[in-house]
Amino acid sequence: MKVVFMGTPEFAVKSLEMLIEKHQVVAVVTQPDRPKGRGKKMVFPAVKEKALEHNIPVLQPESAKNADFISELKKYEADIFVVAAYGQILTEEVLNMPMYGSVNVHGSLLPKYRGAGPIQWSVINGEKITGVTIMYMAKGLDSGDMISSVEMEISDDDTYGTLSDRMAEVGAELLGRTLVEIENGTAKRIPQNHDESTYAPMLTKETGHIDWNKTSREISCLIRGLDPQPGAYTIYNDEVLKVWKVVILENTYPNALCGEIVETNKKGFIVKTADKAILVAVIQAKGGKAMPSDAYMRGHAIETGVVLR
Repeated sequence: MKVVFMGTPEFAVKSLEMLIEKHQVVAVVTQPDRPKGRGKKMVFPAVKEKALEHNIPVLQPESAKNADFISELKKYEADIFVVAAYGQILTEEVLNMPMYGSVNVHGSLLPKYRGAGPIQWSVINGEKITGVTIMYMAKGLDSGDMISSVEMEISDDDTYGTLSDRMAEVGAELLGRTLVEIENGTAKRIPQNHDESTYAPMLTKETGHIDWNKTSREISCLIRGLDPQPGAYTIYNDEVLKVWKVVILENTYPNALCGEIVETNKKGFIVKTADKAILVAVIQAKGGKAMPSDAYMRGHAIETGVVLR
């Protein structure tokens, strides 16, 4: 089939690679290049990098509703649009443009976790099971009919990064099988139960602010769900520290306040939570690199009795 692929981050690259191998990708649509890092150097989206490797035309509209962009899209006469974590809302005119319509590779078992951050929120909320769904796109937020899905387990060690990598592989395989069914006319249309839908909103900086009044597991899930980006953080005195790895302990420290640093040792520092305590094992100071907490503590004071906020 002639395919226009729309996607932006690393999660979408595996699906694009599969399409390049098995179909004719006539164009790729992705988000505009953005400045990144201290030097504000312009960085290409991961999907653009892959498209350029294969000399595929790349479109990067600031708005997918732009009339010139829509006119350009029509010229490719695609059989189907495939979308994976593109990051913009598409109009009904665009969705209905190809003969086979538009399908989406979504990182959850719909109707749960509709929205921009399904993979992150499934980890943050402590889910044990998630998956990938291929759906027909329609007006509304991830509300179109489902075609196929695959369940996946979330381990206690999974981060957003590790889970996203596995989902990308599974999603690409599922997409390949599903496109064959669409072309053969055997693809199913399974309406979503809208009453069972949940929302996975876009992440903000405040999402990562650790609330030490929560349980150790809730805090661990937050940290893992925001790894490798944007990261969870806490405030020690007036300094922002990103927290990348913690170990849940059985100690309860009944006389300590939530967020209080109750102990330091060779592995890091221990913080009281709502139910138990956690060892903070890997941290990152503002402007620095992530490092084991014990290494950080050799050059910086971490005092017991201080309450993190």
